[in-house]
Amino acid sequence: MHPSLQSIAACVFTTLVASVGAGCGDGDGESSSGEPPTQAPPAADFPEPGPGSIDEFIAEVGETNEIVAFPSGGVFTPGKTARFGFGLFDVAGPQIDDADVAVYFQDVKGGETQGPYTARTESLEVQSPYKAESALEGDTSIVYVADVPLEEPGQQRVVAVVRDSEGNFAATNFQTVIDVRDQPGIPAEGEPVPSISTPTFDDVGDVSEIDTRVPPSTMHEEDLADVLGEKPAVLLFATPALCQSRVCGPVVDVSEQVKAEYGDEAAFIHMEIYQDNQYDPKKPKLRPQVEEFGLFTEPWLFVIDDSGKVQTRIEGAFSVTELEDALQAVTG
Repeated sequence: MHPSLQSIAACVFTTLVASVGAGCGDGDGESSSGEPPTQAPPAADFPEPGPGSIDEFIAEVGETNEIVAFPSGGVFTPGKTARFGFGLFDVAGPQIDDADVAVYFQDVKGGETQGPYTARTESLEVQSPYKAESALEGDTSIVYVADVPLEEPGQQRVVAVVRDSEGNFAATNFQTVIDVRDQPGIPAEGEPVPSISTPTFDDVGDVSEIDTRVPPSTMHEEDLADVLGEKPAVLLFATPALCQSRVCGPVVDVSEQVKAEYGDEAAFIHMEIYQDNQYDPKKPKLRPQVEEFGLFTEPWLFVIDDSGKVQTRIEGAFSVTELEDALQAVTG
């Protein structure tokens, strides 16, 4: 049985944001759109792990208690290079958004420490017309992304090593281990998606029945069942007002902005997570569409080609640039 949505989501990096009073949605203020990712620093700039344990590597590098790190997702498939998103935060609460950082992995059972895998940053900022009115100041503004080969199943410890402007290093353990295992219930890249029906504006008397964003997103014009196999589709599972990962608001804003450019070339569909838009932490009731896709974390993005197969899937936070790149792959 899958762990509950709440228990997995509690491990993601923006939980720390919630602890200092930030809400869902993007931060206030003017910002640019589609900011290109910052280039990952060279791996040669970071220390190579020795033959010992990851704890010995941390001791050699030097551990910091001033930085905490969280992954932005909980699903990792063995045998593939993973898009490993994560966040770094100062212990006082603010996000660290400009670090040179690499991540290192070791199986909890032991073995060699793998790395360094350096990270680029992807901006979650959007232009002001696409920001939700319900957005609150202080939300996450970027996500770090490293491409990590996760060959074998098993639980992995993860360490982030940050390099400052003077070339000094500091290591910090992630606040959770990650579980690398097959998740056959979740459609993978290259696989067909379930032909589910998604609610539209025409199905409800009040759009707030199918959207917790303020104002509601515009991504309820088309039913996935009607467009699947006919044209590309962007399917976003996210709940801005009830989000446990607390990045649903930003990614809905991101998708709204990209829809303004690509809305004529693909169907954009926003699907809420909880039945009746009600969240019970003891027994959350998922919408049937969420269960059909086998999801137990949020948010999730599926970019689907015109044959009905997944071209790109992303768990957690993503940028305008990442969504645009995924759409270009299916729209030409």
